Amino acid sequence: MKKLIIWLLLVMVASQYSCKKFLDITPIDKLTGNNYYQSANDIESNLTDMYGKLFDKYVQTNTAGATGEFRSGEVIPSTGPNGGTQRVFRYDAGLLGGHTRTVAFSGTTSGFQAIPGSPVNDRSNLLNAIAFSYNGYPNYYNFVTLTSWTAYYQVIQSANILISKLTGGIPSLTADQTARYIAEAKFIRCYCYFTMVRLYGDVVYYTAAYQKDPLARTDMVSVVKQCIADLKPAKNDLPVAITDPSLRGVRASRGAVIGLLMNMDMWNAGFDPANKTAYYTETAALGQELMDSQAFRLLPLGQWTTVTKGRSEESLFELFTTVNYSSNQSQVFSLAPFGESFIHFPYRLPEYNFRSSPCVFTSDYMKKLYPDTQDDRLIIWLDDPYNQNAETFQLKKFAGNTFIDASQPNNTAIPDNTFLIMRYADAILLRAEALAELGQTQPAIDVLNVVRARANAVRYPGGANDSNLKDAIFYERAKELMGEGTHYFDLVRTKRIMNKTYTDNPLTSDKFSRGGWTWPIDQSALNNNPSMTLNAYWRGTGIE
Repeated sequence: MKKLIIWLLLVMVASQYSCKKFLDITPIDKLTGNNYYQSANDIESNLTDMYGKLFDKYVQTNTAGATGEFRSGEVIPSTGPNGGTQRVFRYDAGLLGGHTRTVAFSGTTSGFQAIPGSPVNDRSNLLNAIAFSYNGYPNYYNFVTLTSWTAYYQVIQSANILISKLTGGIPSLTADQTARYIAEAKFIRCYCYFTMVRLYGDVVYYTAAYQKDPLARTDMVSVVKQCIADLKPAKNDLPVAITDPSLRGVRASRGAVIGLLMNMDMWNAGFDPANKTAYYTETAALGQELMDSQAFRLLPLGQWTTVTKGRSEESLFELFTTVNYSSNQSQVFSLAPFGESFIHFPYRLPEYNFRSSPCVFTSDYMKKLYPDTQDDRLIIWLDDPYNQNAETFQLKKFAGNTFIDASQPNNTAIPDNTFLIMRYADAILLRAEALAELGQTQPAIDVLNVVRARANAVRYPGGANDSNLKDAIFYERAKELMGEGTHYFDLVRTKRIMNKTYTDNPLTSDKFSRGGWTWPIDQSALNNNPSMTLNAYWRGTGIE
């Protein structure tokens, strides 16, 4: 079935440029050394190419699910008609010695996401999941793409060159335009570095426009510190929010920078304990700045489909998609979305193919998240949440914008959502977490209740000596951001990943210290770089 999709051509920074003008920009592959970096249009084209590469990388696999949700074990293949099929495949002899293994996959129709029937939070099982993405084997998740960081470095290199050109001066740009473009390029660069840190740990860090000499990997705490130092002074060169409703959230704003800075601060707080108070203090201050700006808002939960559709007043940064334009990237619908694995008829059509959800969240996890049933998220986002029955359980959070393709047989239904990267609710809850860690209990509770109020949940009562507040904020993030690719990283940065209380697939302290929470790095990273090393935890597995 031919599916329609395009990521929004990410458009003009300067307010004087119209969307039509942006669409008329000369494509980046048509530019030459004689006419490149000469005008605002050239810079726009360069930035568009960088955002486009990020989008292409994101949709190579189910990024939010694979990296942010599935490894902790609360998502399992269903056992309904469309789920839990046991299949035996022979692994590539060159990769794993040619042995066989039975793995449960979610769905019997090509295009469904695959979730290994056994936990993927240890070396052998995650290796198996990656192995099933190699040529000649079911290409459901395409996990293997997550081992390659090449695309991120291509974007970083583009950002480095652009910043160098802008710093050197482009006569056709005003000083304000130059500063704004530099800030946006730095946001993209730091977003790439932070994404890689959360996937691989230590990474190669450089900002030179034309890096020639091979470099060793830099300690990830240092990388994040350098990103914070690089990005923070530039945030005020961007507008607080993009006010054009066609561009909101898809281009970097001060709000997006603040959201990224808060996430980086909270990551380092978990891995740089000697300086955690400074990180918490900075996160709390940034969160207050963002909330005081009133440039973003939490939409009523009854308008949630506006958020998932994209470009809402709640979006700090997203990778926008829409079915209104054609594209050959069919994986955007068949592979990349998180929500399709958790819904069935009437949100998936035809009915006879989609009478059950391919995957479910465990009932124990749902009961842990929602001990109190007075929460509109429980009603609006979920069907039969406490039951693992695939014919009744649904995560409707991403099902509201179902697109019916009447041109296809059986009027096939396809969810049409954006890829949410950072939302206002994420920043609010990070501020609450930082305040709680600083011992500012009542302010933390007040901030937490901002998100709970939107969900029509019971206000968190707490008290001056509340010992459960930190856990309450952790679980609030798990509820609010479910399916948006944050949960596993929250487990890692808070070290809860080593505690069975918080995850079905805990890591031992030894596995954690050796990088068991990371992804392996493709061996191509070793090419022509004698200074490069791979992740110790994954060495000798056949992937690294």
